[in-house]
Amino acid sequence: MSGVQKIEVAEDDGDQRLDRWFRRMFPHIAQGRIEKMCRKGDIRVDGGRVKANTRVQAGQVVRVPPLPEPHEITARAKTYDMISNADVEMMQDAVLYRDDYLIAINKPPGLPTQGGSKQTRHVDMLADALRFGYDQKPRLVHRLDKDTSGILLLARTRQVASALTEAFRSRETRKIYWAAVGGCPSPKMGTIKYGLLKAGGHGHEKMVCIHPDDVAHTDGAKRSTTDYMVLDSAAKRCAWVALVPITGRTHQLRAHMAEMGHPIIGDGKYGGSGQENQGDGWGAQLGGEISRKMHLHARSLLFPHPITGKMVKIIAPMPAHMKQTWSTFAWDERDVADDPFEEYL
Repeated sequence: MSGVQKIEVAEDDGDQRLDRWFRRMFPHIAQGRIEKMCRKGDIRVDGGRVKANTRVQAGQVVRVPPLPEPHEITARAKTYDMISNADVEMMQDAVLYRDDYLIAINKPPGLPTQGGSKQTRHVDMLADALRFGYDQKPRLVHRLDKDTSGILLLARTRQVASALTEAFRSRETRKIYWAAVGGCPSPKMGTIKYGLLKAGGHGHEKMVCIHPDDVAHTDGAKRSTTDYMVLDSAAKRCAWVALVPITGRTHQLRAHMAEMGHPIIGDGKYGGSGQENQGDGWGAQLGGEISRKMHLHARSLLFPHPITGKMVKIIAPMPAHMKQTWSTFAWDERDVADDPFEEYL
C-alpha cells in the first residue's frame, strides 16, 4: 500500500476528466474505486472535493490517497484491466501508420471505439497495447460506430490530440468511406443535405432525417451534408458507393443512405425489413452468401500532420466480410481511384 501522494497535473495532461487522468496514472485502479474515493473526499484537487468527471487543468495538484500496489489488487480487478495476448496481437496487427506523434489503426467491425454501460472491451481500453515504449497509451481523436470498420486515429500526446481534433473540426481532413447499399442510387453522383435529429424515446440512439427546408425550424436538428458516388453496381440489386461526410454527425452516412431508399447492407437499425428501398425489398439484407454484417468501411483519410504540416494519406484494407461481398459481385477495388471525387473538386 502506497502513502498519500500529491501530484501536479503535467502540461501535457491538462483539460481532461479527473477519472481519465487517474486511470492513466494508476491503470490498476478500477473506475468504481476512483468514483468511490471522490465521493468520500479521499481524492482532492487543489485541496477541494471533486467528482470523477471534474476536468483537471495543468498545474493543479491532485491529492491521491494510499493505494494498493498492482500485485495487491484482487484477481477480479486484475481481470478488469488486463488485456489478453490475443487482443494485444490484434491491436498491433491493426496498425496502419505509426510515428512519434500519432497512430492509425484499421478498426475491425464489431469493436466499439469507447466503452459504455455494457461495453468493457473497446479501442480506448485496448489502446494500452499501442504504447510502443511510451509511458501513456495513445488518445482517441475521433470515433467510428461499433460495426463500422476502417481508419481510426490516435494521438500519442495531448498536444497532438488537440491539433488533430481541430483539424477534424475545421474540415482540414478528407474522409472517404466505402459502402454496399441496397439498390442503386440515381443519379449516380450527388449530395445529400437532410438534417439530423435525435429520435425521442429510450433505448439505442437513432437519428431521424429532417428536410433541409425544415432544419432551421426544428429544435435539435443539425444541418448535415454527405457527398456520394456510385462506383459499381449489381444491376439494381446492390451498389458499391463512395461516401464523403462533409459534416460529422452521429450515424450520418447510415441515416442519409436509408433516407434515400438505399440502406447500407447489414444496417438493421436504419435498414430493417420494413425499410422502404429500391432494391429487392429486403431492406439492408440481401440474403444468400452476402454477410449480414455492416458493409460500411472508413477506407481512406487525408489530413495535415500536426507537427510537420505535410499531408498524410492512409488507406485501410476492407474487412473479410466486405471482401467476400465484393468478390461475389465481381467488384474490383483496383478499378477505382483512391479519391473518385477528385476530378470534380
